Amino acid sequence: MRIVRYLDAATGAARHGIVEDETVHAATGDLFAGPSRGDAVGSLSTVALLAPVQPGKVVCVGLNYAAHVTENDPNRQVPDEPVLFMKPPSAVIGPGQAIEIANPGNRTDYEAELAVVIGRRARDVAEANALDYVLGYCAGNDVSDRVVQRKDGQWVRAKGFDTYCPLGPWIETEADISAVKVESRLNGEVKQSQTTASMIFPVPFLIAYISWVMTLEPGDVIMTGTPEGVGPLQPGDTIEIEIGGVGILLNPVAARA
Repeated sequence: MRIVRYLDAATGAARHGIVEDETVHAATGDLFAGPSRGDAVGSLSTVALLAPVQPGKVVCVGLNYAAHVTENDPNRQVPDEPVLFMKPPSAVIGPGQAIEIANPGNRTDYEAELAVVIGRRARDVAEANALDYVLGYCAGNDVSDRVVQRKDGQWVRAKGFDTYCPLGPWIETEADISAVKVESRLNGEVKQSQTTASMIFPVPFLIAYISWVMTLEPGDVIMTGTPEGVGPLQPGDTIEIEIGGVGILLNPVAARA
């Protein structure tokens, strides 16, 4: 099932929908208990999609692909535990919305990532059944101001600016994400292309590890790390993030007004 969040043209309210055969249908029932398909709303090309979820928190994993660990610092060591940081919900935007570069003079990078959407409350869960707590998956982009990141010595401000967490285009509930493609394309040119099989810490381990640290609530998002090939964004660019079997997230890039 592909679950979207869209702008209701009649009321201006955000609503959830279900995509079937390129048509968006209204979703009825509880999003996390299993929504049902309602009446058709319109085609994907005409419905204004929003970020597919409004997370209470976005928990991010850094340095989760070995080749990315050393691509900008050859002396950096591969971590023996997941490196965690967070993005605020205010950083989240949806497909088609502009990434607004806060500091155009700073190198600001794209980072293609598989995003995991939590479907039910998870506290200290076992790795063996961690995927039972997942609603589904979407594409994510961990936009990062490298100058601020180096200056601060930690990552929250550099990665937490408004619009620095694009998510979408929908939540895919049925994907097998053990070895799917993670790819970024800048203005149509492939920049990153790896599979989730190359993760240092796979998704079930990450859910178990994070839920031991903090309780995950329905709608929370885990960003699972980016592979090698990150690079800078400039106003006027278009960045696409593709997760195999999940979907393609496209965002234009602009300077912050």
